[in-house]
Order: sequence, then C-alpha cells, then structure tokens
Amino acid sequence: MNTDIHHYIVRNNQKEWQPLIEKGIRYHGISVISLRYDETAQRSKTILLKFEAGATYPYHNHPAGEEIYVLSGEVTLEGVTLTAGDYLYTPPNFKHAVTSKTGCTLLFVIPEEVEIL
Repeated sequence: MNTDIHHYIVRNNQKEWQPLIEKGIRYHGISVISLRYDETAQRSKTILLKFEAGATYPYHNHPAGEEIYVLSGEVTLEGVTLTAGDYLYTPPNFKHAVTSKTGCTLLFVIPEEVEIL
C-alpha cells in the first residue's frame, strides 16, 4: 500500500470530463470523471457523472447496490426526482433507469459493474 496521501487525492483541475463509454457503447449526453479506480477489479468504483438536459441511462441492475449523491441539478430514478443535496442508497440487485430533464452532476459509488437489462 502506498503511504503517501498525495497518491489518493484527486484535485479539481487534475481530471477532465470524458464521454461515458461502457462495453463499447457510448451514452450520449453523459460524461464521467473517475475518482477511484480499483486496479484489482480493473474498473472505477467512485465516479462523477454529468447528465446533459434530456440524457438517459438505460434500465439496469446493480448487483452490489450503489450510492448516489446529487451535487447539482435534478435526476429521476423510478419516477422519483432527486435534487441537489439528496442522497440515495440502492440495495443489491436494485433495478432502475436514470434520466435528467434539466441536467445534473452526481457522485456515484458503485461496488460492482452494472448489468444493462
């Protein structure tokens, strides 16, 4: 384990928004910044997601659950709209789609890869 705290810090100007591409599929209107990449799992487990107005992410399953914190804007999951400052924990195997009419920025903690349904 690296004991230098600087190894674990992601500075605001250190990363740029990238298009969200998963398994070769690009999700238009959704951008991502990886905050914590797990070398063992070969995937990011903590990310920022930015949805442009009208962007959607398809119906999917979270085998290990997820945590979402809304940093700005509004996002809708299962007919419920969350706004800036709202937090959502979904338990393992919770299924839903995601949409944002106005656009939003979200902090996600995703222990395992999602399964598109």
